[in-house]
Amino acid sequence: MSKSPLHPNPPLSVSSQDTMAPLSPQLPAPQNPSSHSWASRCGPFTWGLSCLLALQHFLVMASLLCASHLLLLCSSSPGGLSYLPAQLLASSFFACGVSTVLQTWIGSRLPLIQAPSLEFLIPALVLTSQKTPLAIHTPGNASLPLHLCKGPGCHGLELWNTSLREVSGAVVVSGLLQSMLGLLGSPGCVFLHCGPLVLAPSLVVAGLSAHREVAQFCSAHWGLALLLILLMVVCSQHLGSYQIPPFPWKPFSASSAHIHIPAFRLLSVLIPVACVWIISAPLGLSIVPLQLSAPTEAPWFWLPHPGEWDWPLLTPRALAAGISMALAASTSSLGSYALCGQLLHMPSPPPHACNRGLSVEGLGSVLAGLLGSPMGTASSFPNVGTVSLFQAGSRCVAHLVGLFCLGLGLSPRLAQLLTSIPLPVLGGVLGVTQAVVLSAGFSNFHLTDIDSGRNVFIVGFSIFMALLLPRWFRESPVPLNTGWIPWDVLLCSLLAEPIFLAGFLGFLLENTISGTRLERGLGQELRSSFTAQQAQMPQKSRKKAAEEYGLPFYIQNLCSWIPQSLRCLCPMPEDPRDEEGGPSEPGETADLLPGSGESCPEPSREGFKSQ
Repeated sequence: MSKSPLHPNPPLSVSSQDTMAPLSPQLPAPQNPSSHSWASRCGPFTWGLSCLLALQHFLVMASLLCASHLLLLCSSSPGGLSYLPAQLLASSFFACGVSTVLQTWIGSRLPLIQAPSLEFLIPALVLTSQKTPLAIHTPGNASLPLHLCKGPGCHGLELWNTSLREVSGAVVVSGLLQSMLGLLGSPGCVFLHCGPLVLAPSLVVAGLSAHREVAQFCSAHWGLALLLILLMVVCSQHLGSYQIPPFPWKPFSASSAHIHIPAFRLLSVLIPVACVWIISAPLGLSIVPLQLSAPTEAPWFWLPHPGEWDWPLLTPRALAAGISMALAASTSSLGSYALCGQLLHMPSPPPHACNRGLSVEGLGSVLAGLLGSPMGTASSFPNVGTVSLFQAGSRCVAHLVGLFCLGLGLSPRLAQLLTSIPLPVLGGVLGVTQAVVLSAGFSNFHLTDIDSGRNVFIVGFSIFMALLLPRWFRESPVPLNTGWIPWDVLLCSLLAEPIFLAGFLGFLLENTISGTRLERGLGQELRSSFTAQQAQMPQKSRKKAAEEYGLPFYIQNLCSWIPQSLRCLCPMPEDPRDEEGGPSEPGETADLLPGSGESCPEPSREGFKSQ
């Protein structure tokens, strides 16, 4: 595996000779060298720097994982688990590690980190909150309020473990449904009809959807949270263009005269987290939450295997919650694919990449549910926001994150160390990365005619209703009651998923309200779908772009043996008459955007170019 570079600012692709070429004739490569990123001018960085980037992605992913588990376990009574919380975290880390490695190897091929998300947490909370028995049973659509039984025997150990088994069963159902949708080619077909007016509201709502949870964690100590946020902003933005030599202690030499690294930007997560974590320790502010603490020490080595505690419980309620998990997680993951490709200045993912990506995510969720985890795996929005902070993304880094997760999955004692991360650190890290996702959603609006009354209505209605409906159902004094509990669970879960609501409403309005292609952001010069881009690119550039999402060469040879009904997972065959210079192997380099070998100019301000 080759070394992992940063991605360059101009939209570039990969070829077997590691040369760079623009992907579209409408977007020529800039002549000013200051517009290139560090990697495109200085080549790939070392394995040591790759490990540091992977460590930071791991910290962001661990913050999301610990936060989601903490929010779920907060609804349990003290001592409500029959096994150690560290083992619960370890099983989730193991499933996330497997899913991350598969995602970058045979999935979408984007450097996406897999982690639990709010799309799994909301149905899980709905499922656990409807514990039986109820104090008052009201038939039909009666308006009498329902009160959960809060007696001594209602929330005992057996009842809570049964609820977690139901949640694990729902995770298995969601994984099976996601895999089935991917094998049928549904995600790719849907993604082709998702223009900027569908992606932009989804990303905006994705950035706003976690503000309550972020505020809850930051409220543990606002001083530490604000300090962390300030350090992350200063390192990634104010000092982002400040470059230093990679080895400042070595004597000056002509060969390394122009080699500089934007260290503060590349370490804009590690430096703030380390500083705040160190400050909080002597002040006694690094308090392990009660829900993640354990009276006994976790084992150093533990091999996760299905059915260790108990098998997932499949009930009609679990089936309903699993359906809502699958729909919401699929919506979120498709938005992550589009955002990651945009930040790396790559073309939008083709249908076969979306189909493989969701199929792999489904397998990860099935594994997580069988291991007893109450959370599935999905592409992590905070980690995609971290790519924007670093202005760097590589499959090599994602592979390293997967290996880190596998290592922690085998050692619950090491996983338990992460519970000592102060809650303000969790809130600060998630707050900054979610803000980046929010801004990326706004950046998609410039692709459309935002002055159009049609577009103004679609954007405003999708965002407002996606934020209104969950709050309405959350604060309603009368719970939804249709007379059939599984149907109640399904409706309550879907109507409480902001990302699903924004994506669904945007997709429905965008494809049912008439409008011109230029008005919708689908004009000739505004790239939105993979098909539209493919029609504009010359064959050589189109081939290079296809290699980014193509399967490794030794796996792509197996596509001819795949049944016709599953060909949606394989790239479309190219016309051999259009090939130039012989075939090249899509998987012969693990780096997304290798740099060139030209010398480095003086340090300069760098940034993304909008597509």
